[in-house]
Amino acid sequence: MLEKLQIVKQRFDEVSDLIIQPDIITDQKRYVDLNREYKDLRILMDKREIYLELTNNLAEAEEIISDGSDAEMVEMAKMQYDEAKESIPKLEEEIKVLLIPKDPTDSKNAVVELRAGTGGDEASIFAGDLFRMYTKYCEGRGWKVDTVDFSEGTNGGFKEIQFEVTGNDVYGTLKFEAGVHRVQRVPQTETQGRVHTSAATVMVFPEAEEFDVEINPKEVRIDFFCSSGPGGQSVNTTYSAVRLTHIPTGLVAQCQDQKSQHKNKEKAFKVLRSRLYDLELAKKLEEDAALRGTMVTSGDRSAKIRTYNYSQGRVTDHRIGLTLYDLSNIVNGDIQKIIDELQLADNTEKLKAGSDQI
Repeated sequence: MLEKLQIVKQRFDEVSDLIIQPDIITDQKRYVDLNREYKDLRILMDKREIYLELTNNLAEAEEIISDGSDAEMVEMAKMQYDEAKESIPKLEEEIKVLLIPKDPTDSKNAVVELRAGTGGDEASIFAGDLFRMYTKYCEGRGWKVDTVDFSEGTNGGFKEIQFEVTGNDVYGTLKFEAGVHRVQRVPQTETQGRVHTSAATVMVFPEAEEFDVEINPKEVRIDFFCSSGPGGQSVNTTYSAVRLTHIPTGLVAQCQDQKSQHKNKEKAFKVLRSRLYDLELAKKLEEDAALRGTMVTSGDRSAKIRTYNYSQGRVTDHRIGLTLYDLSNIVNGDIQKIIDELQLADNTEKLKAGSDQI
């Protein structure tokens, strides 16, 4: 373990030197990448300091115990030995996980899109419930949520809604939410009291920087139209909403959340870049999933990943067979325990796949 940490320290020293070089600072993409690497390596460096202290304490305690000349010192050394012996294995497991090569996209912000699926009005209401769940979760983590575009359902909720989430390691956390979410409950419109199953699709894209994806303006058709929804009279009478169509791929991105046409255009381009970036990422995820045989982060958007059963008060994540009887708290944004389990399962698979390198 010490040998591996020494290699990490060498890289940390190298990155620390690189990020202050003038030619690196002027290269925006390289500078951003190195700063992200520095932040990740800094965490490992802190763990290394603790690990060195514990191993030194262990060696020191063993020396005092083997000497045995001072009974009081031996007693203190035994306590120090037991403490280090208990702490070192736990710390080694933490370091093993931190040594797993981190996906550079994990530290990015995210664009999240919710779409009502099968189930008519109830599916739209469920998409609205999911939006509320994610909004509460993100706010609880101190992340900023910013709506990009939406289409309201006829009886509440949303046919679809798109929003940006800004904060630390957003994509690396929310990517586990991508897939089909199902709800089993009695709809508000149901008079017979029968349980219906409805669904909504969650898509999570890493927010692409300008230097991640280069878009040729000649390949983008730009349409302007009147915004709908709240925002005052001017929103509905001025052509402030923007729709972009990327001609080579057919991808569409639009924004009508801002009163300013310029701001809407800027946001729409950000979403378009993220969609194009996600196309490439999806190919990589499929290759990785095939290699590791996992669906935890396979990016398969047709996969039914989670069921919210209201009559039983349970939530089941089908990828890892996790069932929690805590539905009311979960739909109110308390989804961290599910994400923790998914991250643990993903890291376990990565450790197995790369155990010879870790």
